[in-house]
Amino acid sequence: MPALRKASWLSVVLLAGCATGPLTSPAPALIPSAMPPQPAPVPELRPGVPAGYLGRALPDSLLLLPPPPAKGSAGFARDQATSRASQKLKSSPRYALASRDADLRFPQVASTFSCALGVPISQQDTPRLYLLLQRTLVDAGLATYAAKDHYKRTRPFVFYKEKTCFPADEASLRTDGSYPSGHTSIGWAWALLLSELSPAQADAVLARGRAFGENRLICNAHWQSDVLQGRAVGAGAVAVLHANETFNADMRAARAEIDSLRGSGVVAQDCDAEATALKVKIPGVE
Repeated sequence: MPALRKASWLSVVLLAGCATGPLTSPAPALIPSAMPPQPAPVPELRPGVPAGYLGRALPDSLLLLPPPPAKGSAGFARDQATSRASQKLKSSPRYALASRDADLRFPQVASTFSCALGVPISQQDTPRLYLLLQRTLVDAGLATYAAKDHYKRTRPFVFYKEKTCFPADEASLRTDGSYPSGHTSIGWAWALLLSELSPAQADAVLARGRAFGENRLICNAHWQSDVLQGRAVGAGAVAVLHANETFNADMRAARAEIDSLRGSGVVAQDCDAEATALKVKIPGVE
């Protein structure tokens, strides 16, 4: 995929092990008699790393988005003010959550929305949903690169000569455009998909999706305008995905998994720390 060669940050994520283990997951442990069949093998970007659904049919973020705020503009001044305010949260529980959210590697990132959804998300418990998240990460992430590669916007940690919340990514982020935010595009796409799969939890899921993107401010990895426009790209990717029949079939299977878990009484665990962190607001943003 030519776009993947340009996507330095996303390439690092994929090379680091976006998928671990076989793409056809082992039998789930919780309620095997109620779970849908395991996913069939899918195309791979690299061994063990599933491709997205869209291929070259990605939304064009360069066409979709306005230019980022220019240095010296009122918009950039707002970005700077929000950036400086967000850095006051380094000793807060929200910073710890932002650091966790920065790591897009599977399997850990799959559980991001477990507490908001109310049921565990994992390769073992929800194999079809897990694969759906893997594949849509690629689509929503790559959809940002037409604009990223055109504008090549400097990230705040580079601009201010500072650090981020996730040092492992800093080398790749230095040469990866800040606008729009790929993390935000992915997180917002996931929030939209999960709110569709489980409408009763939509408010909590969408709030978690918003926090996932805004945590990039706390991480010092993005400006606020990067985050806002990242949501637009994520929404655009989701709109295009709904025209893909394989995606729609996987959505139906993922919905069945969620319903089966919820019907069995299985709930997400260890959610208190996340709830505490989400109560910490970013000054000037929430």
